[in-house]
Amino acid sequence: MNKDEKLALTKDKLLSAAMSLMEETDDPLSVTSRQIADRAGVKASMINYCFGSREELLHKTFEKEYLSFLKEEDVKSIVESDMTPKEKIRKLHYIVARCLLVNFKFTKVITPFVLFRRDLAVPSFSSRFVMEHYRGRKTEDECKLIAYELSSAMQLMIYRKEEIKEGFGIDLNNEDELKRVIDMRVDLLLEGD
Repeated sequence: MNKDEKLALTKDKLLSAAMSLMEETDDPLSVTSRQIADRAGVKASMINYCFGSREELLHKTFEKEYLSFLKEEDVKSIVESDMTPKEKIRKLHYIVARCLLVNFKFTKVITPFVLFRRDLAVPSFSSRFVMEHYRGRKTEDECKLIAYELSSAMQLMIYRKEEIKEGFGIDLNNEDELKRVIDMRVDLLLEGD
């Protein structure tokens, strides 16, 4: 086995170990690098070598779940539909919000990482639809910022869902209330149509 194959195998072991530990725990924030490395049968330093940090490893682990969830929801049919860009954003944000709720253990761990360390040069998934919605009435950078605000606010609200319920009486676990909040955010940030 060459070096690249060994590295790929180590990454897979770390991803599998992280996934199994996250599924087993009631407190996702308690999963340590040492536990992940021990479960994977590798040195803890391999987490940083392969992924840069424990948080990035957990983010990559969540991405696998996220992509699987999106396939089940048939996101492709929404993207390719003749819906307005604004309606596509509503539907896509609703699907992503549900994914974050279903995988709440990961949401608790990855949200701070995503909100504070996400590479802002990489546009969010809804940037394209925000640009289509505005059709040149806003600059590309303005559209990226609007898309970033939409996704960041949603992630933060899901992360703080218990406080949102207590403080505002909105239960984001309730499908109708979740849709209402997403509709409100989309309407606030996307003028017209």
